[in-house]
Amino acid sequence: MKTEIISLLEKYEERILGQRLNLKLLLSAILSGGHVLLEGVPGTGKTQMVRTLAGLLGGSFNRIQFTPDLLPSDITGSTIYNMKESSFQTLKGPIFTNILLADEINRTPAKTQAALLEAMEEKQVTIQGETYHLPDVFFVVATQNPIEFEGTYPLPEAQQDRFLFKLYIDFPSFDEERNVLKMVIENSFEESQLTSILDMETFIAVRKEIEKVTLSETVLGYILQIVRRTRESESIRFGASTRAGISIGKAAQAWAYLSGRDYVTPDDIKMVAKPALRHRLQLSPHIELEGATVDQIIEELVGSVPVPR
Repeated sequence: MKTEIISLLEKYEERILGQRLNLKLLLSAILSGGHVLLEGVPGTGKTQMVRTLAGLLGGSFNRIQFTPDLLPSDITGSTIYNMKESSFQTLKGPIFTNILLADEINRTPAKTQAALLEAMEEKQVTIQGETYHLPDVFFVVATQNPIEFEGTYPLPEAQQDRFLFKLYIDFPSFDEERNVLKMVIENSFEESQLTSILDMETFIAVRKEIEKVTLSETVLGYILQIVRRTRESESIRFGASTRAGISIGKAAQAWAYLSGRDYVTPDDIKMVAKPALRHRLQLSPHIELEGATVDQIIEELVGSVPVPR
């Protein structure tokens, strides 16, 4: 199975150019059962990135465009009265899928955001008092536009904590962008050409293998020291939660597996620490005034923790 997942990653990198690190992190997130917050300007291929992943995994894909008038029932579903059969009928919403793209999640009010985030945590939704379980593989990728804030409803810190990673999607290099243009203009990039590498049953089996990846006591202690250091730092107003430590551990197991190992090293922790922490930390006002970024502070904190031997 490890060979299949590695070939999936290679195929993924062939289809989506210029985002190698983010693709591996995105795959690590779904393998570890988490969800991802994507931030990037329009036109950088965020939707294509998620749609391609769904195609390679052989899973179902739905996309919801979040707007200010979107209701919770537009996501979860609703009950209608069927006059022909004289009975109530439940119409399941787009959330009943394997991979869900929540496009511009910060464009919709908190009530609708909460409906999605509750489903992410509980893996179930309630429609008119009836509870419905979501698929075993349920992965939410929510996008945010970093350059438009008018008419938006920023996700509160407590809701951002539900996401395993926050990834920044930047522009590709000159050569990579040229190849993207060439692929699209020459129509060599078509959905019909995409064949799945795995199926959902195999994917679930891979997840179980990842759970067996060794996370030693010393590496676990290393994670805990990093998380606790965020709470003690004067540069950070609010530090990371216990959920952050769990996220780092699970993500590091998936990263190690994708790297061809059955054990987690401190380097794996360093690779996943930044995307796992950047949306969970709130900088102190004086640090923000100095122009420091969350990523810079995380690098300093991780660098200050002794690496276990």
